[in-house]
Amino acid sequence: MPKGPMPKGGKPMFRKGTFKRLVKQLFSFYPVMLPTLLVCILFNAVISSIPSVFMQNVIAIIEKYWKTGDWDTAKPEIISVVGTLVIFYVLSLISGFIYNQLGAIITQGSLKKLRCEMFDKMQDLPIKYFDTHNHGDIMSYYTNDIDTLRQLISQSIPQLMISAVTVVTIIAIMIYYSVWLTLVVALGVVLMFFVTKTVGGKSARYFIAQQTAIGETEGYIEEIMNGEKVVKVFCHEEECKEAFDRINDTLFEDSRKANKYANILMPILGNIGNVMYVIVALAGGIFMALNVPNVSISGLAIGISIVVPFLNMTKQFCGNIGQVSNQINSVVMGLAGADRIFALIDEEPEADNGYVTLVNARENADGSLSECGERTNVWAWKHPHQDGTVTYTRLTGDVRFNDVDFGYDPEKIVLHNITLFAEPGHKIAFVGATGAGKTTITNLINRFYDIADGKIRYDGININKIKKADLRRSLGIVLQDTNLFTGTVMDNIRYGRLDATDEECIAAARLAGADNFITRLPDGYKTQLTGNGANLSQGQRQLLAIARAAVADPPVMILDEATSSIDTRTEAIVQRGMDALMYGRTVFVIAHRLSTVKNSDVIMVLENGRIIERGNHEKLIAEKGKYYQLYTGAFELE
Repeated sequence: MPKGPMPKGGKPMFRKGTFKRLVKQLFSFYPVMLPTLLVCILFNAVISSIPSVFMQNVIAIIEKYWKTGDWDTAKPEIISVVGTLVIFYVLSLISGFIYNQLGAIITQGSLKKLRCEMFDKMQDLPIKYFDTHNHGDIMSYYTNDIDTLRQLISQSIPQLMISAVTVVTIIAIMIYYSVWLTLVVALGVVLMFFVTKTVGGKSARYFIAQQTAIGETEGYIEEIMNGEKVVKVFCHEEECKEAFDRINDTLFEDSRKANKYANILMPILGNIGNVMYVIVALAGGIFMALNVPNVSISGLAIGISIVVPFLNMTKQFCGNIGQVSNQINSVVMGLAGADRIFALIDEEPEADNGYVTLVNARENADGSLSECGERTNVWAWKHPHQDGTVTYTRLTGDVRFNDVDFGYDPEKIVLHNITLFAEPGHKIAFVGATGAGKTTITNLINRFYDIADGKIRYDGININKIKKADLRRSLGIVLQDTNLFTGTVMDNIRYGRLDATDEECIAAARLAGADNFITRLPDGYKTQLTGNGANLSQGQRQLLAIARAAVADPPVMILDEATSSIDTRTEAIVQRGMDALMYGRTVFVIAHRLSTVKNSDVIMVLENGRIIERGNHEKLIAEKGKYYQLYTGAFELE
């Protein structure tokens, strides 16, 4: 995805075909409204160009009857011309009203649909995308880039169309009236084009740089807001201010340069237009002088009925050229924003070639399983085969790793030859120093990342054959960092299973040991949570996370240092909730405090991505290896 302000060549960084794709997208959104809007825009543009024609006709009529003084004959002709002009203006007013109404619908509706497309695509992206992209920069797609696209669709494109049609119409009328005066105007157009290309090109590049700098600034602000407590704990306020000043200075410089060129472009073009007006007036005067009897030169002589409307058309022509130049920056920024939006939409979604699904099942009299529609608390893997047969395997939570290698970067493997098995109902603990690979193993179970080599089997089925959504539905996760969403306490518990009833959510809260503190909240289960549950303690938030996992009722649980950030007393409460949650399930525990894994069936000691010891607590203590050293305090985990 293009992220920098411009490539080394200094050209605006958006892909070829972005405008064409945007237009196709708009037509797909509004196949009837958009053509109607374009017709109204074209009609208004043509109408804005023809007053000069009517002015020429009126002046010609006045010039014709000036010598005779027969104004009674002239009056009906003048009224006819003016009446026709009034009719055109009324039609223009009606089309303008339709254009404005349709423009608002198309602009806001298109942005709404694009935001939906982006958000839907974001849900399909792999975890790796969010690990490698600044969250504030992602947010700028929905704010900064969408806003530049709004300006492009609602203002720049219509204005460019109106100006372009007006210019073409005026040129045609000019050529019809006087080729020589048109050539005088053409010389000024060449000069305006050169100025626009030189000054406007520089302005456009810096406007793109400004857009990227805004994304970086928003990203930094979001990062500091999320870590404000850490900033204050370490008294890094001044360092944060300095870092922000550097980023903000970059934004200022890009914005200053962009607006410096943009602000001088219009005055230059305006003055060129004024000079052209004067030159056309002088040339018109000379050509009128050539119309004197016995002096007239064929093809050059014109009358006042041509010169006056020609001056008006010159002013209108220069104004529209200025409007086109003024929209260049908005067009470039809008296309850059559209390109970033399309780049997000074009991101490779999370690959999923699985075909084994998780279904509700019923046990038959002969012990076999059959699929059913209602919830039975019995789950089975539905495995279709190439011969057309389908087998059902009971979901029990048997997880096995066979010689698994993995690296976040294919060139750098971080897990080596991981072999382990977790039988249904067993509790497997991973211990080791930070970076040993504990969390990475659990990320492979739920396929946040795919392995480089080896096999992972779930109930005897290769997890690559299982659809990711079904695989993850069978797993419950309680993380060290709890994420709560804006909504009620009940909503946050129900997040584990959206079709859970209030009674099931309350039962899950009781199982987790959360019901006691929830009922003491101001509105109980209806208490509103905001800011990631900022009005709750860390322990209370963890209990809600456990209740959320409990209501999902998964056969396999992953507990990633779920008690590492809470005090010992709160840990005892949370531990009781986790013990209740773990009962009868296969559990993978990433341990921070070794005291919490003493009762594990198997403890895996990891070092540099390898399992160096395995066994229960008593066995590992007796061996007096790394686990013994960690447990007795000879080495620290962190």
